[in-house]
Amino acid sequence: MKLLKNRLPSFLLILCIATMTAQENKKSFNFKKGQVFDIIFLNQNPDKDDLLQEYFKLVFPVAQKNGYNPQPGFGIEKYTQGNYHPQSMILGYWNSFDSRSNFINEIEVSLPDFHKRRRDLWSTFALTYWELQEDLSFEINLDKYNVVTAYWANEEASFSTFKNAWVNKAKQHGATLKVELNNGASPFGYYYSPDYLVITQWESEASFKKFYETNLKMNHQGVKHVNQFILK
Repeated sequence: MKLLKNRLPSFLLILCIATMTAQENKKSFNFKKGQVFDIIFLNQNPDKDDLLQEYFKLVFPVAQKNGYNPQPGFGIEKYTQGNYHPQSMILGYWNSFDSRSNFINEIEVSLPDFHKRRRDLWSTFALTYWELQEDLSFEINLDKYNVVTAYWANEEASFSTFKNAWVNKAKQHGATLKVELNNGASPFGYYYSPDYLVITQWESEASFKKFYETNLKMNHQGVKHVNQFILK
């Protein structure tokens, strides 16, 4: 199956069918302290529909039994910084860190080729998770211009200075910070784990571009790497 430019991939629709419809433009997220928040960036291999359906049939019931809760996901329209170009951003959460661990332990026994199946279906499967230390609620309005930015630090002190300046400049240019996540983790074989991931909302592409031009001129001494995506 090839990704169509103006449609979400079929696997994303399968994940989100219980919680969203194509007509909804506002996606609300509400997580509780102690839950584990997953963000996955994916590129789906073409012509894998049969394997995809089989994967979900085998894996999804085990995940849900162990406390996995799918959330609305997003297609990615374009890329503004970095060298990683995923098709989609998938969100979900686990009831606890133990429930997440229990799923992995169970699925690796019941489906020994679990990780191979993922590699066959997706050319990239970049997963980061955060065990939440406090409640987290936010809303993504697709009528606005939504930007996901992931930064990796080169050195902690200088990156902290850069991050504070970045946030201040974004707000000065009209950004609303929808969510900020620090120091996530990735399972072995699924590494992504930015030191700082932030989703900003802008009234228009033009307002973001003014900030973007300023951002590129900033002192990036503390930055090791960056990826930046526009949601659709």
